[in-house]
Amino acid sequence: MELLHNAVRPYAWGSRTVIAELLGRPVPAPHPEAELWMGAHPGDPSAVIGPDGQRRSLLELVEGDPGHQLGAALARQWGNRLPFLLKILAADEALSMQAHPSAEQAKQGFALEEAAGIPRDAPNRNYPDPTAKPELVCALTTFHALAGFAVPERTVRLLRSIQTPGLAPHVDLLAGQPDSAGLRALFTTWITLPQPALDELLPDLLDGCVAHVRERGEFTRECRTALELGEAHPGDAGVLAALLLNRVELGPGEAIYLPPGNLHVYLHGTAIEILANSDNILRGGLTPKHVDVPELLRVLDFGHGDLPVLKGTQVAENLHVYHTEAVEFELSRIEWAAGETDPVTLCNHGPQIVVCTAGEVRGRCVDGRGIELSRGQSVWLAAGDPDVHVSPVDAAGAQLFRATAGSPVSTL
Repeated sequence: MELLHNAVRPYAWGSRTVIAELLGRPVPAPHPEAELWMGAHPGDPSAVIGPDGQRRSLLELVEGDPGHQLGAALARQWGNRLPFLLKILAADEALSMQAHPSAEQAKQGFALEEAAGIPRDAPNRNYPDPTAKPELVCALTTFHALAGFAVPERTVRLLRSIQTPGLAPHVDLLAGQPDSAGLRALFTTWITLPQPALDELLPDLLDGCVAHVRERGEFTRECRTALELGEAHPGDAGVLAALLLNRVELGPGEAIYLPPGNLHVYLHGTAIEILANSDNILRGGLTPKHVDVPELLRVLDFGHGDLPVLKGTQVAENLHVYHTEAVEFELSRIEWAAGETDPVTLCNHGPQIVVCTAGEVRGRCVDGRGIELSRGQSVWLAAGDPDVHVSPVDAAGAQLFRATAGSPVSTL
């Protein structure tokens, strides 16, 4: 049970206040800070801080002693690799529109690009590794996203509420086939439009959004989002595609699971994100980075409907688990309201990363070792470590999130 020192990723869409404030640094930060990474990702592994204050790469620890760090079964399953990555995500602006492949799609894509000799760090590389990348995002503040294709009939109503002469044939395309095939046809049409056609279609569409917002129409929120994306990414086909997706607003503690093939855009807010330890991203727009349209269309799931919002299954008084189909990870939320101090036992079913997101928490192993976590601090528990009992330092309340592999469930 050792403290972690974690890397901050300074992407342009990040916040200059959220992560700096979380870590007790001066606010505002000198540049946007987007993600705090906790794990053994080769690009920015966490450092484990030993009792002597010395820092050791978690990636090197895992690779050097996978039996103790991961456990024998997990080490065999994942090739001596920690299968998950935990993040705190702070978005002041929208991220790129993207989707992630299934395990089989990633394996095939990786093999083809390896055979083609494309360097793994090349900007046009789609598959730097052969693994899937499912993910789950859980809100710490109100968090806004676009995720998954909306019901086609609702999208037709949205498009007709802002319809312009140039948009009419596109609306008719979906109205004539309001199903997954129709969504595929319309999305493919939009993402492959020549730039002159986009430059002609988008201004009138955005003018229609302005009029709809002024009239306080049914789809005001979706239109505001399109206007914000259009201002940030003029002439981008992703602005059109955004109108096909569910507009999601999560409250603190609410989460959405994004399986392979789910097209999504994180818009704004602060969240915990847990994902498979992979870099495979297929982008669809709202970015200057590489967009491979044929490959994106190969991996996209054009199923449609409301995306389930997960609140976590309560498995004990202070413990909620976000169950998903992902075999790489599972996220748990442990929290105490003001006045609650009962301990929670983190049973050791494998490696764990625990981060404190509110208050202060004391952890104590059955062998007597102890540690205290304040807000923003995190700890690594190796598979070979004993169970840990955690409880608030005081009666003011506290919150932890725990990342594990697979689906172990802690008990009191």
